Amino acid sequence: MSEETKRATLLIVDDDKNTRDGLARALRRVHDVVVAENGQRALEELDKRRIDVLLTDVRMPGIDGMALLQRALARCPGLICILLTAYGNVETAVTAIKRGAYDFLTKPVNLDHLELLLDRALNSRAMASENANLRELLDDKYGLESLVGSAPVMQELFETIRQAAPTQATILLSGDTGTGKELVAHALHHLSTRSRGPFVAVHCAALSSNLLESELFGHEKGAFTGAVSRRRGRFEMADGGTLFLDEISEIDASIQVKLLRVLEERTFERVGGSEPVEVDIRLIAASNRDLRAMAAEGKFREDLYFRLDVVNVHLPPLRERAEDIPILCQHFLKEFSEKNSKPLDGITAETCDLMAAYRWPGNVRELRNTVEKMVVLARGPKLTPRDIPRHIREAVKKPAEAGGHPLPAAESPASLADVERRLIEETLGRCGGNVTRAAAELGVSRRTLHRKLTAWKAEDADHPAAAPEQPAGG
Repeated sequence: MSEETKRATLLIVDDDKNTRDGLARALRRVHDVVVAENGQRALEELDKRRIDVLLTDVRMPGIDGMALLQRALARCPGLICILLTAYGNVETAVTAIKRGAYDFLTKPVNLDHLELLLDRALNSRAMASENANLRELLDDKYGLESLVGSAPVMQELFETIRQAAPTQATILLSGDTGTGKELVAHALHHLSTRSRGPFVAVHCAALSSNLLESELFGHEKGAFTGAVSRRRGRFEMADGGTLFLDEISEIDASIQVKLLRVLEERTFERVGGSEPVEVDIRLIAASNRDLRAMAAEGKFREDLYFRLDVVNVHLPPLRERAEDIPILCQHFLKEFSEKNSKPLDGITAETCDLMAAYRWPGNVRELRNTVEKMVVLARGPKLTPRDIPRHIREAVKKPAEAGGHPLPAAESPASLADVERRLIEETLGRCGGNVTRAAAELGVSRRTLHRKLTAWKAEDADHPAAAPEQPAGG
């Protein structure tokens, strides 16, 4: 129990002075105590200070205990109320509980019982408060509002999450490292009917085959050297909730067989055991490799792949949604300014343009870490190009120098759309106009690149004076 939970402020209300003072003396050893001789004085005390527990007699002149209970709870909804009476009966006790009392005790009060009751009530309230704070934290951290982006591919992702989350379907998350697959897994769990159950994550690539089997399915005592007792695995820990298996492409064939059986039958045996264990879990798997291609090549069980790929959610790399980079920069700037108590006025457009021209091989994770570093080391009231790490500035300069078109810097600002178009045109020029090769070099799909080129062609037809030379398609 925390120190705050241990020492609470109690308000004792009783028209009998001996009872009032006796309880006060006994409880002052571990709590702060305030006394009142009637209901009216009790309401005045409730208005003056924070009270954690109200201990009140039922039969009092003026405002009796039942009326005080209702008026006190109307003022302080989280107040713990315990009623005391020398004339207790079941009907009165039931009425008190229905009206919001925590408990109902008869006089003379057993002090040991009262102290245990207070401990239990204060612990219960502290736990409820912690759960409320945790729920609020989860809303902030794992709700869709944390998945920042306005690009069409992100809006499509949000819609898929909203549709898939309330179902029981197995979900396969695909995407490059750093695109936020675990964040999406948390959001899917948090928005599901299992949100009150556990969310258990396993990073499969971090464990050897033997360790992973024991980690997933648990083991019996004596199953192997060092197994000194029975141990529950992650499947059992996730019962009633969600199990997230990250980098599932890294598990070997023997575990793939066992995993397939769990998905089909919802039962398994612990390592070294023969007793079947039943579990009720929702599985979310993730991989930064193409599981379909691996299955076609015989490197991953095809039947397991189809079991996993009920709903496929693809997370686009940052280079495919460069228009979101300024939004993400602002989002991370706010987060790290507050976290580091370093208020900044914002980030310049030139800085955003330079950040957007970088390819971000580490995706959103790399961008987030970069903005944190920039905030911590910022030399002025705003983030400017000089705050961008040197390796990023140099990486952005290289394609510009090769193509002869300088990318925007502080002295030559350009829009984000201009940066993207110039980068694509330079890449197409180096590839001799071959769209397939250019798309591969840029890290986007051929369809995405064709769509952009078609849009620019239509735009240039509407504004022929502004049209640049367009490389031939390939």
